[in-house]
Amino acid sequence: MRVAIGMSGGVDSSVAALLLKDAGHEVVGVTMRLWREGVYKGGGRDSCFGEHEAEDIATAKSLAERLGIEYRVFDCFDAYNKEIISNFRETYLAGKTPNPCVRCNALLKFGLLPRLAEASGLKFDKFATGHYARIVERNGRFAVQRAVDESKDQSYFLYRLSQEQLSKAMFPLGGYSKSEIRAIARERGLDVADRPDSQDFYSGDKNELIGVEDREGNIVTLSGKVLGKHNGYWHYTVGQRKGLGVGGGIPFYVVDVNPCRNEVVVGSKEDAVSHSFDVSDMVYSGLDPDKSGERLECFVKPRSAGAPKGPAFLSGGHCEIPGGIAGIAPGQSAVFYDNSGTILCGGIIC
Repeated sequence: MRVAIGMSGGVDSSVAALLLKDAGHEVVGVTMRLWREGVYKGGGRDSCFGEHEAEDIATAKSLAERLGIEYRVFDCFDAYNKEIISNFRETYLAGKTPNPCVRCNALLKFGLLPRLAEASGLKFDKFATGHYARIVERNGRFAVQRAVDESKDQSYFLYRLSQEQLSKAMFPLGGYSKSEIRAIARERGLDVADRPDSQDFYSGDKNELIGVEDREGNIVTLSGKVLGKHNGYWHYTVGQRKGLGVGGGIPFYVVDVNPCRNEVVVGSKEDAVSHSFDVSDMVYSGLDPDKSGERLECFVKPRSAGAPKGPAFLSGGHCEIPGGIAGIAPGQSAVFYDNSGTILCGGIIC
């Protein structure tokens, strides 16, 4: 089988390419060039979008040469700037919390990149990445399933992949632990064996991407009492505790962000707990869309960190959580799983 794999120059995609080659597949490496000099400032190396990209591409190219596989790089900056950075900016300024990695996977990594590769003349049967996740097929539908290494599971970031994308996707690392992947890299003499993982999508100051001047506003309680000042509501997200700079004898959490008033609303830990919320723009994987109106018992993951929580009950776009869950942030994704760790569906928190 001929497999194209997205290569970033990191240990995960490098070992994924190696495993595919060892399995007898004909492999071709492809990389998105996202950075363009002089547009953004950037910062450190712990990201997928930053000025260190040229070094990462050189590393990926070197590995491809070592493996004896074809390697191509495709310029995706314009699409990334339009679809990811602009959406990031607009979502924060609307008082919501975006998840750029979720959007990038669906639109660019599993969308634009394979299309550009095919348009360039590359032929391949499957498209692979170094994500820690698995794919299952049941009742004629494809779905993403949590990885064996739950501490590294990345299924949450893949829930928006379409049935067509999933039917062609491969995740060679889904059955491995991170320590096993690093061990394989060391055994095979890969220079990236001990390279740190990316921690965020942008290497610099995110406020640069939002691109607006600080504007002083009030931090208020639910009753409207002013507790302090802030420099712009877009610096805060629902569920946030650290960095508020307000006292009062109890820990305060952000429970709402009001763009119209430039207000950050805070409350107690109990105030930050939700027992129900709505989601929109749903994508269905393991769940047949025809059954989306039925009341479904499941588990929900309303942010990228942590394990799915339950029981939750989903009907259409409405989720109820009898036990409550903290930090339900509009703009983030809520992903719903069954008890096997398979994604049923997901959407954007309203």
